Amino acid sequence: MHKIITFLLAITVTGLSQASSYILPPADVDIVGQITTVTAGRDNTLLDIAREYDIGQNEILHANPDVDRWMPADNSAVTLPTRFILPNTKRSGLVINLPEMRLYYYPEPKTGERPVVITHPVSVGRMDWDTPLGKTRIISKKEDPSWRPPQSIKDEAIAKGDDPLPDVVEAGPDNPLGRYAMRLGIPGYLIHSTNKPYGVGMRVTHGCLRMYPEDIERLFEEIPVNTPVQLVNQPIKLGWLAGSLFLELHPPLEEDEEKYQDYMQSVLDAISDFLADEKNTNSTFYRGIKLKGNALRQAVEEKSGIPVLISH
Repeated sequence: MHKIITFLLAITVTGLSQASSYILPPADVDIVGQITTVTAGRDNTLLDIAREYDIGQNEILHANPDVDRWMPADNSAVTLPTRFILPNTKRSGLVINLPEMRLYYYPEPKTGERPVVITHPVSVGRMDWDTPLGKTRIISKKEDPSWRPPQSIKDEAIAKGDDPLPDVVEAGPDNPLGRYAMRLGIPGYLIHSTNKPYGVGMRVTHGCLRMYPEDIERLFEEIPVNTPVQLVNQPIKLGWLAGSLFLELHPPLEEDEEKYQDYMQSVLDAISDFLADEKNTNSTFYRGIKLKGNALRQAVEEKSGIPVLISH
């Protein structure tokens, strides 16, 4: 218990000073961050608030379904969904959870430093230009990159009636790659900045992963070439904190909607699989766990992206 209390204090301090970086919890704890609220007015759109607090557009909309996106009522409370269940993956390198539209980076700790996890929102490929899943690596990095639009994107622009795209877009304010780009081992795919930051946290790309300019500027120097990358599809996330089970839900990707048509059953199956995992059956948390039916139903209905306590 002392270890858990110390850890909670540590993530609170870290979260206040640097909202996107958290001390990495021990293996039997899966949650970082804290939920907070801010007061908005007519001078703040939800998208302004999202960028200020490093939240994606869909994230802040799902967490605040009753707040107007463009003209929040004066003194309206806006929930900041800045608590996260870590994806169910190996905690190393870069992990991008596509339905969540969020990146997690587990840097190698330096001597004498505690390990941390850094997380930022990303945009992912829209349904007809989906971002691939699987494991890859960062194979190169480029500052002030030029962009060579592939023929498929040139054809799309012509079909939409837009001006034809040039063979090369040089670095500058009109370059959609922004100032920084990291190339994945999957041909044609990048993690890059953007000249349209308000699209971060949505399915708007041709398959690449876009980040807020200030986020990738920070990560660009930190992430070495050959860093492993895991691209996962986890709309349902489960995790432990202080012996209690939490559930974090996101709308599935559009192409997976049929698979998740009975979302409640999908959640129950995920809980069963999670608890059957050897690391959980060997845990003292597992023994005698009972689920909160009302909390479970509400979480499935809302899909707010906020971790919800579902165990007694």
